[in-house]
Amino acid sequence: MTIGKTGLVVTAHPGDFVWRAGGAIALHTKKGFRMKIVCLSFGERGESQWAWKRGDVSLAEVKGQRREEAERAAETLGAEIEFFDAGDYPLHTTPEMLERLVDIYRELKPSFVLTHSLEDPYNVDHPEATRFAQEARIIAQAAGHKPNLDLTYNAPPVFLFEPHQPEQCNYKPNVILNIDDVWETKRKAFEILAAQKHLWEYYTRVALNRGMQGGRNSGRAMTYGEAYQRIFPEIVEELA
Repeated sequence: MTIGKTGLVVTAHPGDFVWRAGGAIALHTKKGFRMKIVCLSFGERGESQWAWKRGDVSLAEVKGQRREEAERAAETLGAEIEFFDAGDYPLHTTPEMLERLVDIYRELKPSFVLTHSLEDPYNVDHPEATRFAQEARIIAQAAGHKPNLDLTYNAPPVFLFEPHQPEQCNYKPNVILNIDDVWETKRKAFEILAAQKHLWEYYTRVALNRGMQGGRNSGRAMTYGEAYQRIFPEIVEELA
């Protein structure tokens, strides 16, 4: 158990943290990390077409449905979740939201951050979430920002989780995380997102492909994996 360590996930929509980082979240909570998800929207437009196609539904009702799903998925993975309600399609954050995220960085002091790829021509909400997460990470380091508060915060490494079509997003993963021990937990979180059942098998195949790559690169038995791209250098004492 790793008591006292924390991790932060900044996600544009509820489905994103399940498909792309559910294994990392479950794995680290199992190891004793406190994992917090900041979900910038409820996915009430782009991820909720099933609700709108049924007709006779309000925006508040759709948000409520998606919030309930996201809360259940986060609980399944062992994480806490906070919603910013920044809208989606389009996603627009506010100065107040930025202040809150800066406070979360300083309060949580995450050992690492997980967020979206830097580019995504299919969904501009995703790189906007990454930009927002990075801006807050930078501001949290500034001694002059709320200078009377505790400033023991150190900027954490940032890992970008895999987009739906990595080749189109200039995404080059350099970390593969073995999620064999928590695969069934991640799969249970999939199944909470019943309206997106068409993605369950797609993301199972993604996990199997990354597991195969992880095994080939490590020489260790591995079935399921998640890919990440680290955007800051890792500082080491030796290369072995």
